[in-house]
Amino acid sequence: MTIQTILIQTLDLIFTFLYLAIMARIILSWFRIDPYHPVSVFLFRLTEPILSPFRNIIPPMGMIDLSPIVALIVLGIVQQILFFVIRGL
Repeated sequence: MTIQTILIQTLDLIFTFLYLAIMARIILSWFRIDPYHPVSVFLFRLTEPILSPFRNIIPPMGMIDLSPIVALIVLGIVQQILFFVIRGL
């Protein structure tokens, strides 16, 4: 295994974990779950630094918060750029 492969696999694992955390937070927002539950607190602390900049830019549309969708798209773009840079090394 080369360093390049290890870097790509590590980044892929990190981004997959972030995607799943954001998706879990979206799904949890549909249900009335205790905000002080350890899982809720963990997901909030993990995803809020990613979502809050988008939430400041994109106003909510009624009851719908589009910031997680935009964050997922931007994370995908950043992931592809990083993979492109690593493969170019």
